[in-house]
Amino acid sequence: MNESIAARSRRVDAIVAGASAGGVDALIRLFSGLPSQWRLPLVVVLHLPENHASQLVEVFRQYVPFAVREAEDKAPVVPGTLYFAPPGYHLSIERNRLFSLSCEPPVLFSRPSIDVMMASAADAYGPALAGFLLTGANDDGAQGLLAIHRAGGLTAVQDPAEAQVPTMPNAAIAGHAPDCVRPLAGLRALLLNLDSAHAS
Repeated sequence: MNESIAARSRRVDAIVAGASAGGVDALIRLFSGLPSQWRLPLVVVLHLPENHASQLVEVFRQYVPFAVREAEDKAPVVPGTLYFAPPGYHLSIERNRLFSLSCEPPVLFSRPSIDVMMASAADAYGPALAGFLLTGANDDGAQGLLAIHRAGGLTAVQDPAEAQVPTMPNAAIAGHAPDCVRPLAGLRALLLNLDSAHAS
């Protein structure tokens, strides 16, 4: 499906994204220079070592002209904000659209888990959710993206041919037919279309 057609076909209230190996560079390319009047919440799980403090907020504040924060337990999901999951915790979005952090066992050797975040967001937002899955070295995110698809949301996957590590995009494509499989430039265009559609 053409990304602009997909964007026009539904209005979303939130965007979630997941990445692993190669994900920092991919996310910088995806988010750099998004407009300062950005409206939607962006919630990202990126696999990081549990025993190191995350520098993602500091790094992405150099590239994103709106609020960048680490998600906090029981804090509301605020529009116009880029959130990162803290290392060592699963990040969920509750049905009242508050964040929840937990120390449950890793899923697919990952905590935070992309699957956990995406599945909870699908429960919270239903068809008003878009999920993006990028480069990565394991299958985390495939089941979460499938949950978004089953809830009626929009699913988008980085073209495996472009991904630094194609395992994660390939696993998502094997799980269901995503609405969009595009290089990062196409996914960025989709992001902009979704944000514009939200304002209309």
